[in-house]
Amino acid sequence: MAFLPGLVLARRYHDEVVAPILRGRLPALRYAAGLLDGGSEVLGLDTTRSTDHDWGPRVQVFVGPADVAAIPRIRAVLDADLPTEFLGWPTRFAGDGRLGVVDAAGTRHGVTLDEVAGWWRRRLGFDPIAGVGTADWLASPTQRLAEVTGGEVFHDGLDGALTARRAVLRWYPPDVWRYVLAAVWTRIAQAEHLPGRCAEVGDELGSRVVTGGIARDVLRLGLLLRRRWPPYDKWLGTAFGRLPGAAPAVAALAEATGPGDCTRRQAGLVEALETMARWTDDTALAAPVRARAGPFHDRPFLVLRAERVAAALRAAVTDPTLRERPLLGAVDQYVHSVDVLSDATRARRVADVLWSG
Repeated sequence: MAFLPGLVLARRYHDEVVAPILRGRLPALRYAAGLLDGGSEVLGLDTTRSTDHDWGPRVQVFVGPADVAAIPRIRAVLDADLPTEFLGWPTRFAGDGRLGVVDAAGTRHGVTLDEVAGWWRRRLGFDPIAGVGTADWLASPTQRLAEVTGGEVFHDGLDGALTARRAVLRWYPPDVWRYVLAAVWTRIAQAEHLPGRCAEVGDELGSRVVTGGIARDVLRLGLLLRRRWPPYDKWLGTAFGRLPGAAPAVAALAEATGPGDCTRRQAGLVEALETMARWTDDTALAAPVRARAGPFHDRPFLVLRAERVAAALRAAVTDPTLRERPLLGAVDQYVHSVDVLSDATRARRVADVLWSG
């Protein structure tokens, strides 16, 4: 069967199968539908490789509070009427997440049912329609924000409830954006002199490891500067490479993380950082720094002195509470555990402790 991007498949599944069933069997039901819950297809990055697990005809159906009690009935209708395949793709997920392995003990179809506000609270730890505070933004991993604002809404029969929530989360407020960018630049400032120092004592491996960490921060930084939610590491380079004007930075980072010696590594890293400094100035979020690389004190390592960019951004923050916070940033800037970042309750607990401390 021919590969279809998952979002195309999902929209067709809704329009051609799910919607007719709901209209025919439950004509009074008001619902919204889309695909916002994760997976490479939500980011538009799925390929034929993605089809080997937890991929296929999927739709999320949302109902309002008045229809929560009807969810079991809606589920029963779908269970009975959904076909076993669509456009040649099996529609049943087995318990191990694979499609097409029909197992009576654990098979499930790809149409989920949720009350709209409850789903958002489980996904993010808050319901954005009630407003998004600074603590909410900083407790939200950018992968989750990329998912819920990416994907597609196929139908919004809840007076725009699904669309409105996505719109609220399109991007950070200016002060939160400045703060998060300042946090990335601070991380870079803390590490940018270390690749040269490692290489100086013969630790090429250490130099490469530190450079790789800075390169990861640069990728996230570039996406944030271009108002794109950074995805998790599997798609970080892909997403960065698709940014307008990213090609020189991609080439510089390839040089920095490639097989060359420390001199080439330093040159690539400096070029990438100077590019990100120009992008930062271009946002007009702070007074321009026009940062260029120079020696690290009296040591023979070239650095950007990235703390200057962080300081300019911090100085432009108008919220006095946020302006005085340590430059830790959002939760996924200092936590890398998948088990924390994929669980809204855990991520919120970590972020709230640091926010209130």
